[in-house]
Amino acid sequence: MTSAQLWKLLRKPKRLILISGPCVIETESLCIKIAKSLKRSCDSLGVTFIFKASYDKANRTSGSSNRGPGIENGLNILRTVREKVEVPVLTDVHNERDLEFVSNAVDILQIPAFLCRQTDLITAAAKTDKIVNLKKGQFLSPNEMEQVAGKVESLGNSKIILTERGTSFGYNNLIADMRSIPIMKKFGYPVVFDATHSVQLPGAGGNRSAGQSEFAPILAKSALAAGANGLFIETHPNPEKSPSDGQNMIPLSLMNSTLKELIRIFNAVN
Repeated sequence: MTSAQLWKLLRKPKRLILISGPCVIETESLCIKIAKSLKRSCDSLGVTFIFKASYDKANRTSGSSNRGPGIENGLNILRTVREKVEVPVLTDVHNERDLEFVSNAVDILQIPAFLCRQTDLITAAAKTDKIVNLKKGQFLSPNEMEQVAGKVESLGNSKIILTERGTSFGYNNLIADMRSIPIMKKFGYPVVFDATHSVQLPGAGGNRSAGQSEFAPILAKSALAAGANGLFIETHPNPEKSPSDGQNMIPLSLMNSTLKELIRIFNAVN
């Protein structure tokens, strides 16, 4: 699938988008297992599926935390998933020097929430002409994302996704304000709601973040009712064994039934 074909699919107003996968790449076999399972569910429900996983978690709470396999091994695994499972692939980029390599391996470049004000990184991503997923910083209002999107637009790239992932609410907590969905939709781009990072409790685990995964499906339903075009959901066969963000995840075994509930709400709204 070309970038133009994928973008056309993502712009369909009556087709739900799902960006899903593990937080961080562990092994090739695990990524393929997760991608195949999610693809089966999405194909049966008419959902546009994009596999996501990170090759480097550069913004971990502790310097001793597992960051992933690194760029070379990580991108090789993402290429394999893309080819063997035949799905579009997304990963996050934390610095400009990685972009040349990453843009040749994936379909969508993601700018992490913590880096959504980094103009040089955003403009470098825009210049690749790839689809760019801009995650709203926990410290920004939804209205401010119009300026972030404008940095991509200024380079002639209008293939933009905006993702809401919660707003800082005191220490070690986030709140999901559903007003952000219609506000960001006014900018003319698909809006995705990150259901699993929105239930994160940043830094609450001492040397790691904690989370309240039981609320992720509830927030996902609320976001769809508010008009979100898609969802970002991290998943794993054994979330408790995930090296990153396991406490936020929806278990892979529950994804099919969860998606069936979510698609009913999406279809009712659209």
